[in-house]
Amino acid sequence: MIPAATVEVSMSVRRFALAIAAGVLVLSGAALALPSPALAAHTTTIVNFDSNGNQVTRYDTAGNAVDAHDGDLALFGGVYYLYGTSYDCGYALNTNGTPFCGFKVYSSPDLVHWTDRGPLFDASTALWQGRCAPPRFGCYRPHVVRNAATGQYVLWVNGYDNPSGYRVLTSTDPAGPFTEVAEPTLAVQGTGAGFNNGDHDLFVDDDGTGYIAYTDIRGAGAGSHDQIIERLDATYTTGTGAYTRLGSTHTEAPSLFKRGGVYYYVYGPTCAYCTGTQTWYKRATAPLGTWTAPMSINANSCGGQPSFVAAIPTSTGTEYLYGSDLWNGQNNEALANFHWAPLSFAGDGSISPFACSNSVTLTLTTGAAGAQLVPADRDSTGGVDGYRTWCDISASLLRRTQSFVATRTGTLTSASYTTFQRGPVNAGLTISIVTASGSPLYTTTVPASDIGWAPRNVTISPDVAVTAGTRYGIRVTSATTTGCYGLTYNDAAPYPSGGESYSTDGVTWIPETNRTSKFETTIGATNLAGPAARSASSSAEASGWTLAAVNDGQRTSTPTSMGWSSNNNLGVNHAEWLQLDLGTARAVNRVDLFARSDAGNAGQGFPVTLRVEVSANGQTWAPALIRTGLAVPGTGAQRFTFGAQGARYIRVVGTSLRNTNPNDPTYRMQFAEIEVY
Repeated sequence: MIPAATVEVSMSVRRFALAIAAGVLVLSGAALALPSPALAAHTTTIVNFDSNGNQVTRYDTAGNAVDAHDGDLALFGGVYYLYGTSYDCGYALNTNGTPFCGFKVYSSPDLVHWTDRGPLFDASTALWQGRCAPPRFGCYRPHVVRNAATGQYVLWVNGYDNPSGYRVLTSTDPAGPFTEVAEPTLAVQGTGAGFNNGDHDLFVDDDGTGYIAYTDIRGAGAGSHDQIIERLDATYTTGTGAYTRLGSTHTEAPSLFKRGGVYYYVYGPTCAYCTGTQTWYKRATAPLGTWTAPMSINANSCGGQPSFVAAIPTSTGTEYLYGSDLWNGQNNEALANFHWAPLSFAGDGSISPFACSNSVTLTLTTGAAGAQLVPADRDSTGGVDGYRTWCDISASLLRRTQSFVATRTGTLTSASYTTFQRGPVNAGLTISIVTASGSPLYTTTVPASDIGWAPRNVTISPDVAVTAGTRYGIRVTSATTTGCYGLTYNDAAPYPSGGESYSTDGVTWIPETNRTSKFETTIGATNLAGPAARSASSSAEASGWTLAAVNDGQRTSTPTSMGWSSNNNLGVNHAEWLQLDLGTARAVNRVDLFARSDAGNAGQGFPVTLRVEVSANGQTWAPALIRTGLAVPGTGAQRFTFGAQGARYIRVVGTSLRNTNPNDPTYRMQFAEIEVY
């Protein structure tokens, strides 16, 4: 168990140091809302730690942990973008059999409310897995700059499978998708795959000249891990050979920026995934000029390692926002957090040493108020702020319950519990809705393959009757004998109507004072599709696709439950249909369709034109609605509402399909889930 005031996840697994001499290299239910800039100044508060100085997890607008690490923060077109390496799929350094998770991007109008924009490109391919998954030593540090001359956004990522140590990709959109271009050539690089170059940063000067700051890790002993700055060519996709060496050995994690007429180089010692390293900086009057001796400005980078410095326009001038990755010392860093705070400068231009801030407030001149996405029919929640992580749900450790009180009478249509796996685990997570006395009203087991390594909402659809003012519980247990499942918790009672309790035997439950596990419930109309018999014009029954998955309660695509896909006439546009038998005549007025959501394919397979039809006998059909010109959808329910109809059968007909999926350019109709109300 964890006592009433605990620290973040702690394990005894030692993080490998990035040391070449040792030969070891030491990631519901609402439509996607993209941010838009505003002209008026907006005051925003970034929270790093709670009032007791404990790290807290940052959640995106859908309520899932922000999973973008060792990356960069950039401002493009009035919108803030956070780039980083993902660890959610279970990538673990030096652990064969774990996959590479790719790179993610989030966007925000206010540096607080981040919308998950998905992967920068599809890294699940055999090519990228071969480059980045163990036994390779991973790929890291996505950095993006815009080339004003070409209109291209240029992405550099670090890896260890080629001489330069980098791959370069471009896109016309800062959120991608990015397409790989020719391999870069740098003045300082190796002759083959291996430990050549490491952490890097990209910088564009006021005159449009691009530079790469990078780590030469080839040297042995006292000469290893030196810092290099090289001028890029006009496309920003390769070096020019013009460079300078900073003479800062045994260092990494560089950030290059300019303030006034002075250039600054922020970096730290080699200690990858360490929970506290120094932050140093140097100064120069030109990127390829002479750099000063290093100065230390923080002894432990606020519990991690330097990541970036981003120029942020504010009402008092440009602030230089320093970001550090708060690593947890594991070889999977899905639980890593962040510290962001502006640097301060003395009158002579030197960077002042800084203390670590629980929170910082900025008045943005480029920004607007953001907001969390609120699912339809939300009933109870403890919010997303101030949560920490712990892992102890397993066969040999604990069971846990979060209680809640229904505020209205109706059907409990969904319950979300924010969890993660650490391990790996060898059994799924069982989630039950129980009464106050512990009697189960609904139970399901979510496969381990459907639960990530970063904290995410795991949502079930109980469709059980609840009564206003009555107490219920979300109970989570697991039969796993390896690893564990986690909880996210806040000890400041963010949900005072209920609380968290634990049990060692499943019989005696011990409440934890003021503790709330992150959760959310919705109460609304009953989803009639849940028990319905289904049929279709055709069905692909492979690779996680199956007709049975279209109403299994899983609203997102997972490896074991992708959803339903048609499988006919793939080369030409045509019609396909999906049909449900509700068992008896019911009053219906809404169909919710959930598009596939797997990385690199999100929204694909959703028809361009569809028709919802109803029938009393399954033979004679009447149209309930027709929609044309549908775009590729975002996350969450695509809701189609119509006048109430009495029907036993309901059918969705795609009369015009799309073949825009670059990974499968065929005409298919695909849904992760269908719900009927």
